[in-house]
Amino acid sequence: KEIKKPVQPESEKEVKKTAQPKKETKKAKISNKPHPKSMHRQRSQKYLQVKKIIDKNKSYSPEEAVKLAKKISYASFDASLDLHLNTLKTGSLAKVKLPFGTGKQRKIAIVDDKVLKQIAKGQIDFDVLLTQPKYMPQLVKYARLLGPKGLMPNPKNGTISQTPEKLKTEMEKGTNLEIKTEAKANVAHLSIGRTSFKEKELLANLLAVLKVLKPTEVKSVYLAPTMGPSIKLQFPL
Repeated sequence: KEIKKPVQPESEKEVKKTAQPKKETKKAKISNKPHPKSMHRQRSQKYLQVKKIIDKNKSYSPEEAVKLAKKISYASFDASLDLHLNTLKTGSLAKVKLPFGTGKQRKIAIVDDKVLKQIAKGQIDFDVLLTQPKYMPQLVKYARLLGPKGLMPNPKNGTISQTPEKLKTEMEKGTNLEIKTEAKANVAHLSIGRTSFKEKELLANLLAVLKVLKPTEVKSVYLAPTMGPSIKLQFPL
């Protein structure tokens, strides 16, 4: 006779299943290489050396900050001196005229038939676009192309003028600037000159900016060379 094995109840089957040892999974290899983000935080010896000169607990006067910023710049080229603003809003903050310009050249185009043809082909090789009011109807169809790049002429940023040639001359010197934040962040950046500028020239440019900033819109202001740590400024003055 065939001997039948006793049927195990469901509960016993479950106990056996849970009692079975789990298969060992392969352990992930531990890498000693630094994470890409941590590599970003590494600073050069020159940076760390000049950073010691700055008192991180102090807010410097404009005169002190300019003198110190020139001193701590360790770039081998004519570096830019930039203001970095922490703001309480996004968008346009103010317009300013720098007495001595930024020393930075921008390519400025004035709308004519030739420039319109280039835009139609997607050939945009300028930093600023100026126009006379009469060309605005033709520019409207390129708003989706120019707008996201911040190149669409409009009255707010002063890029529409009856005398664009005169405006171009002024803008090429970097004297007239609009201070505005990044699109989705409460920060703004702007150049006030280069390390080759005289201290009195940099100071005049810096004071011009600080005077137009509103304490209700700007939380803190820092000055820094292209290569070098930042210096906290006294703000408001």
